[in-house]
Amino acid sequence: MPKKYLPALLLTAVAFTVTAHEFWLLPPQFFVTPGTTVNLRLFVGENFTGERWAGKSNRITRFVHYAPTGAHDLRATATAADTLHPTVTFSQPGTHMVALATNNATITLEAEKFNTYLKEEGLDYILLQRQQSQALGKPGREAYSRCAKTLVQVGPYTSADTSRAWSRPVGLPLDLVPEQNPYALRPGNSLTVRVLADGQPKAGQLVQVWQRSPNQPVKITKLYSNQNGRVLFRLNTAGQYMLSTVRMVPARLPDADWQSTWSTLTFGFKGNSSR
Repeated sequence: MPKKYLPALLLTAVAFTVTAHEFWLLPPQFFVTPGTTVNLRLFVGENFTGERWAGKSNRITRFVHYAPTGAHDLRATATAADTLHPTVTFSQPGTHMVALATNNATITLEAEKFNTYLKEEGLDYILLQRQQSQALGKPGREAYSRCAKTLVQVGPYTSADTSRAWSRPVGLPLDLVPEQNPYALRPGNSLTVRVLADGQPKAGQLVQVWQRSPNQPVKITKLYSNQNGRVLFRLNTAGQYMLSTVRMVPARLPDADWQSTWSTLTFGFKGNSSR
């Protein structure tokens, strides 16, 4: 949730890190040499900046490293302490993917703030359902979970890397699946990403593309998935990229009437020297 929508009593730094919306994995570098060990950083917040996530390790339900040679479950070692330690060693050359998911947290917003939040996040269909059920004046009780994936290039890109670890749907409740390897693309090439909800293509889904380049303001592009769940955009400028999307459905939970799932995908792009 955006910080500005929280009740006054919750406007603390801790509350912000727990309830702010986009949630993403960000390695210190997207391009590393074989054998590099990195501490992946988890961020939560707005405008592809945010703050380090301060969530406890028991929030993590999935943490998997998809290497060219196979998948490695990292949850046991990363969640051994109360504080999450997402350390990954990238041994083999090629494009690697790391996927992480959390369990639910809940929040209740005043009716007007919840309705405004729905509009700003492109969740107009939920707003319509509230209107049809004459619930626009009721507080919004929401349960939310998060999914995050990142792609890391280990060593120079080569067409000999045919494992396609980066393209695997990994069973996340809301999954952003690239159909081309962004590390194989040159400036001006297009990248297609498919939105899967519970494993099925999701049409009409709002996907935001965030681009952060040195000494430039963050650029945001808003796209909607086609009937096959696909969005397409061009990679023109070097920098860090994040795709984000959110889906909400009715819920029958003791403390929530709505279930939202947030998902992100991050990767780097070198521009002219990307290959």
